[in-house]
Amino acid sequence: MNDKNTDFPQYRKLSNDKTFYKILSDRLFEEVQLMGSKVLHYSVEAKQYPEILKIQDMLQAESPYSIISEEEFTLKTQL
Repeated sequence: MNDKNTDFPQYRKLSNDKTFYKILSDRLFEEVQLMGSKVLHYSVEAKQYPEILKIQDMLQAESPYSIISEEEFTLKTQL
């Protein structure tokens, strides 16, 4: 996949509306999980092939990922 023309950051969410992603590059993303009243933040640098494929799926908005705006990401993850 050629991401040279992709503008970052990109924003995605899972179909369950409880996990959100801020994709910073083709090898780096932040994940925010909403678990009840807790908000868990993770930073992931893709070094292994499955992680790289996950980012590619997110960028292509493959199911179960969907595209969201920066505003929605900020609103949903600032609990």
